[in-house]
Amino acid sequence: MQTKIKHDFLQSEKGQLADKILRSCVHCGFCTATCPTYQILGDELDGPRGRIYLIKQMLEGHTVTKETLNHLDRCLTCRACETTCPSGVEYGHLLEIGRSEVEKRVKRSLLQKVLRKTLLLILPFPKRFAVLLQTGQLFRPVLPGILKKQIPAKTRLTKLSLKNHKTKMLILDGCAQPALAPEINHATRKVLDALDIELVSFSGCCGAINQHLSDEEKALVIIKNNIDRLIAEFDNDIEGIVMTASGCGAMFKEYPHLLRNDEHYKNKAEIIANKTFDLTEIINTEKLKNKLNVNKNLNIAVHTPCTLQHAQKLPLNIENILSSCGYQLSTIKDKHLCCGSAGTYSITQPELSAQLREQRLSGLMVGQPDMIATANIGCLHHMNAGSTVPVRHWVEIVAENLKP
Repeated sequence: MQTKIKHDFLQSEKGQLADKILRSCVHCGFCTATCPTYQILGDELDGPRGRIYLIKQMLEGHTVTKETLNHLDRCLTCRACETTCPSGVEYGHLLEIGRSEVEKRVKRSLLQKVLRKTLLLILPFPKRFAVLLQTGQLFRPVLPGILKKQIPAKTRLTKLSLKNHKTKMLILDGCAQPALAPEINHATRKVLDALDIELVSFSGCCGAINQHLSDEEKALVIIKNNIDRLIAEFDNDIEGIVMTASGCGAMFKEYPHLLRNDEHYKNKAEIIANKTFDLTEIINTEKLKNKLNVNKNLNIAVHTPCTLQHAQKLPLNIENILSSCGYQLSTIKDKHLCCGSAGTYSITQPELSAQLREQRLSGLMVGQPDMIATANIGCLHHMNAGSTVPVRHWVEIVAENLKP
């Protein structure tokens, strides 16, 4: 499409990137067919094509209102539109620019400011989040049913007897996962130990929460700190980074884009991205299936998170691993759809998020599964709150079926 971005902004690196992305869009509308919010709301401005137009108008100097802010806020950043787009439009990168610019032009309500600030003060900090969760767990028995489903019961983990292995990899603990579901990394250690891989913990936040809430400066501080620490770890015979949360993995793989203009960090960011692997990418299926006693009567519906299928372009990895190992996979429909978790989306857009969850669970329950398997803590926690069957990380299911 043709653009007339204001001269001053066009001279900036962001302006040139936005102009390039906008010009690559031919407004064909294929993206609307796979956009979760467009399917529910039916509003052109709540689909990728409409949001692109809103960003274009803003960058060309047109008046920006709270409606523009709201339409951009309602985007899940699931990037299903990128998978569908025949022109290769980098919608996710354009949206980041659009959100950053609209924040400068439109004032948020006091309630929104407080909510977003609270999220930034708690979620990226594992200890703070753990304290908040433990408080909720203390009062869980007396909470109403709706709130009780949002707070998982405390988990007691059995002690693992692990071996030392020549192959060593880092495993990111993450922000919320250590408190919400410590059993995920526990199961990962057990499975990879069986595959002769030793895991070394790496604590910290990937930076996604700050980045997606338009706190870009703080996100870059977190990212650079991670890079410095990780580069140091690679000197200790570490062969890579294992991600059990696909959202964190997608963020690590975005580091080169976010630091593309930083002469000191851009090459380091490339190294980190190239050494970052989703757990599904390092599983030796042939070796693993010989170590399992699979429950073939268990019917599993696979939900591949958006960050795995659209951002990392690994849409079939979970299904391929489970089916190759002998698990029975359930029939599902609309596998491209987002569950509505999307980082902090379930908190900032609760009503729409709940509708998206209901839609996604409906598609997952078509084959009447015994449980749902996924690969991201946000999806797992969000869907569990509305599901009639358990939602678990796929590696937990595999770990339970390992031979003694």
